[in-house]
Amino acid sequence: MNTASNRILLPQNFELHTWEDLKPYYEKLMNAPINNMQVLEDWMLQRSELEAYVSEDLGKRYIAMTCNTADQQAVDSYTFFIEKIQPEIAPFSNLLDKKLIDCSFSTSLDPQLYGIYMRSVKMNIAIFREENIPLFTELNNLAQQFSSVSGAMSVTIDDKEMTLPQAAKLLQLNDREKRKQVYETIAQRRAQAREELDLIMDKMVQLRHQVAINAGYANFRDYMFDALGRFDYKPQDCFNFHESVKKYIVPVLDELDLKRKQTLHVTSLRPYDFEVDPEGLEPLKPFTGAKDLIGKTHEIFEILDPFFAQCLSNMEELNLLDLESRKGKAPGGYLYPLPLTGVPFIFMNAVGSLRDLVTMVHEGGHAIHSFLNRDLKLNDFKNVPSEVAELASMSMELISMQHWQKFFNNPADLQRARMEQLDDILRTLPWVAAIDKFQHWMYCTPQHNASQRQQAWIDIYNEFGGKHTDWIGYEDNKAFMWQKQLHLFEVPFYYIEYGFAQLGAIAMWRNYLQNGPQAINQYKNALSLGYTKSIGEIYQAAGIKFDFSEAWIAELSTFVQAQMKA
Repeated sequence: MNTASNRILLPQNFELHTWEDLKPYYEKLMNAPINNMQVLEDWMLQRSELEAYVSEDLGKRYIAMTCNTADQQAVDSYTFFIEKIQPEIAPFSNLLDKKLIDCSFSTSLDPQLYGIYMRSVKMNIAIFREENIPLFTELNNLAQQFSSVSGAMSVTIDDKEMTLPQAAKLLQLNDREKRKQVYETIAQRRAQAREELDLIMDKMVQLRHQVAINAGYANFRDYMFDALGRFDYKPQDCFNFHESVKKYIVPVLDELDLKRKQTLHVTSLRPYDFEVDPEGLEPLKPFTGAKDLIGKTHEIFEILDPFFAQCLSNMEELNLLDLESRKGKAPGGYLYPLPLTGVPFIFMNAVGSLRDLVTMVHEGGHAIHSFLNRDLKLNDFKNVPSEVAELASMSMELISMQHWQKFFNNPADLQRARMEQLDDILRTLPWVAAIDKFQHWMYCTPQHNASQRQQAWIDIYNEFGGKHTDWIGYEDNKAFMWQKQLHLFEVPFYYIEYGFAQLGAIAMWRNYLQNGPQAINQYKNALSLGYTKSIGEIYQAAGIKFDFSEAWIAELSTFVQAQMKA
């Protein structure tokens, strides 16, 4: 790992202020003669260091902006990078890719180590178009607008101002009228932003379609399959996944919803009836505050593997955890790798719920992944496909669940938490399928308008369950549910990966239940590979298989149901 103390290209005290600061180093790489194999590998290391620096600099700006969307200086700093720095880097990156591929020595690189990387470089060259650079800048600005609009949302309930995550926690209350009031208050606040978010998406769809056309593709979907490096599956595999989820998962959820309706003794299930405990128990409170959340997660990680606990300790010591929800903070949760620092950053909006516990171990899984591959030779080796990244995080949700007694002293609460998590896992799959199918529709029908988009969403959402939910009076809320999914705005087509990885995570959990420490070692070995092997090979190293067939989904669904009944 090339840190500031052992840099080979950039000065130790280098700081990025303008493009002119960076440009000489790109030019140096561009003009460097490569006359033997050793020089080529040294050149690749220098390029890797430069790209790691750029990645970390952007990451720090993004982190500052999302931690406080009202901080205009942080917003301006991020905007400056995507408007003034990124567009200048893009053509140089393309030229450096070509320099690598055209180098006669590149064919002698070890295919076992560099094969996957070289495949990605060739794809980058194939899809690059200089005319797309300003379009990506516009898209990044629109994504930042979405973040600002979402981060500004708050509501007042019982004379107390709350962020939407804080307010959503009240949907766990047993008082149904109170839940209804909270739900409607949140919905009204979201409704204020509907038109603005629709306009942002309108612009995004058109810009993304133009990107695809410029690159010689019929639509943005086909472009993104190549841009995301989806070498291991095609759109038809996604459609097969959608159908399998409808066949094997949706009926299970319909049964669970019917049982919930009966247990709640209501004539119809309303959208605000899904977070409350059907037995009338108070909401689970696994922790109080960020310090407690970190401490208990640390204890679980220590049980699983002391290395996992040390990863979390390192982030805490370096103040690279921002966990609690507050006004002005962007929505959601993420882990941001900082490749030069070698220690990642975790961002989330915790309010003390079970879901926050899950988010913490999820992002913790990402963090462990980052630590395990940080010493790989090239920065690009660490840029794993999402199907692998999410395997790391979603597996940790389930593996850690075996030790959630650290959060729940009461055995009944522990059992309830596990049941809620398994229920949520099953619900993840239809939601992933719906969001993915919606994206296929949006970008294969790019001339649609906002009204058609809402109707398409309703039709798709209805395919994936919820037949026991009564939406009368809340039809608009249903039609605009997709606006909550930040991936649609910020990282298009990044979502089916959660479905595929969820299947892998269930298999990983089954492996852990059967083999304990051996499964943990397989998990670590797989994540240590970074992206030097194919997705299938990485899953195989984890002791599972990369499979999303009907038979595999049926088998794993049966396993989860058996665990819920156990």
